[in-house]
Amino acid sequence: MTTERLIKKYPNRRLYDTEESRYITLAEVKDLVMNAVSFRVVDSQTEVDITRSILLQIIMEQEAGGNPLFTAAMLERFIRFYGDTAQAAFTTFLDQSLDLFVKQQRMFTEQMQGVWGGNPMEFWMKLGQQNMGFWQDMDALYKRSGNNEEPDQKR
Repeated sequence: MTTERLIKKYPNRRLYDTEESRYITLAEVKDLVMNAVSFRVVDSQTEVDITRSILLQIIMEQEAGGNPLFTAAMLERFIRFYGDTAQAAFTTFLDQSLDLFVKQQRMFTEQMQGVWGGNPMEFWMKLGQQNMGFWQDMDALYKRSGNNEEPDQKR
């Protein structure tokens, strides 16, 4: 059974991880997300769930960095969907699209691990051996064709 980790946000804007009994930073909350740890953030005074607000804050910090994920045009389109009759459909579409993307990424990663064999150096060694065998076969075929001259000498 997986339990949801409870994080409380205090009026001093600090986040307290009740499982580890210590204050944590927004970067550590991001680490929880990256490690797929289930959590919920609540306001310590009102007990209102503010998880979305904290996640949006993490996204804003990421977007302020050097390589944003969202373009201004994308964000404008998102804003236009708020209050629109298509908002629910857009939310569902976006959620399903992201789920599909994650599944495809996972499948691709698994397939590449099968190709790499777990060790990139082994992969490149095998590829080099295959290529060497291919060129040896081509050389043998060229020689069997009765043409023993080098290609540059055929003038």
